[in-house]
Amino acid sequence: MITSSKIKIYHNPACGTSRNTLALIRNTGIEPTIIEYLITPPGYEELVKLIQDAKLTVREAIRQNVDPYRDLALDRHDLSDEQLLGFMLEYPILINRPFVVTELGTRLSRPSERVLEILSLPQKTTFTKEDGEKVIDENGQPVN
Repeated sequence: MITSSKIKIYHNPACGTSRNTLALIRNTGIEPTIIEYLITPPGYEELVKLIQDAKLTVREAIRQNVDPYRDLALDRHDLSDEQLLGFMLEYPILINRPFVVTELGTRLSRPSERVLEILSLPQKTTFTKEDGEKVIDENGQPVN
């Protein structure tokens, strides 16, 4: 497998979507730079760039199904983007994942097959997600 610094994944190994996204990247024969964002969270400027480059709003980039979101009542619409970013930096679990950065762009890979939009190399073999859903056929082509 070829290691590439041109592909970065902001990864949480406890997340199935993140593991599937990483596996799809590796299915091209590339080993990306893996940033376990809960251990090494992005700084303010890096987080803003990820969100902007993925063409998301700050709200779209925040995880809603975690305790800090509920505990801090982040569903309130009076919170500014700056305030939400501050909470994401203080509680990195609030950063949705996995973000993937390649020379073709940045995506929040939810679902995991969104990463295919920004991979320049083809899939090498068939790929089935952890839940049993086949997404790449025997010819390396997306099933849908």
